[in-house]
Amino acid sequence: MNRLPPLAEQDWDEQQRPLAEEIINGPRGALLPPFEPLLRSPELMAHAQRMGEYLRYRSALGQRLSELAILITARHWSQPVEWAIHAPIAREKGISAAAVQAINEKRQPADLQPDEWVIYQFCQQLHQQQKISDATWQQAIELWGEKGVVDLIGINGYYSFLSMIMNGAQTPVPFTQDHLLPA
Repeated sequence: MNRLPPLAEQDWDEQQRPLAEEIINGPRGALLPPFEPLLRSPELMAHAQRMGEYLRYRSALGQRLSELAILITARHWSQPVEWAIHAPIAREKGISAAAVQAINEKRQPADLQPDEWVIYQFCQQLHQQQKISDATWQQAIELWGEKGVVDLIGINGYYSFLSMIMNGAQTPVPFTQDHLLPA
């Protein structure tokens, strides 16, 4: 049961309306499921969507690697909405279908590119061990510099936040062919 279902547009108040319209008129083009529950806290939603817009569309990693990090985070949190939204985008941006499937099945992908492998190791260590090994850190710094590493940590944190919001609200999965396997 969706604990925080979408609010009807005619019910948006004077604080919600301009912020919802900012999202609709931005690169997302719609008030997507992560923002439906967040609309109840308009200021939080505004700050979150601006951070997310940067991390998703303009991070130092580029969209292909950002999408890979998003998928790893969605899988960690068993978040079906984020998975449904981002699995097709990750494939479109160049992450192999086999790698997407392996992540869904909680297996280590066998066919990652070298930069994708660093993303995978970094995110897995951050989520599983709550720290990053010196070797993985150094590889990430060499590839993307400090800005890129901070952006990568930001992507993991931001999509963890959205996952917690939607898991708590029990936000339903949109129609998709990309279903997250059970935890």
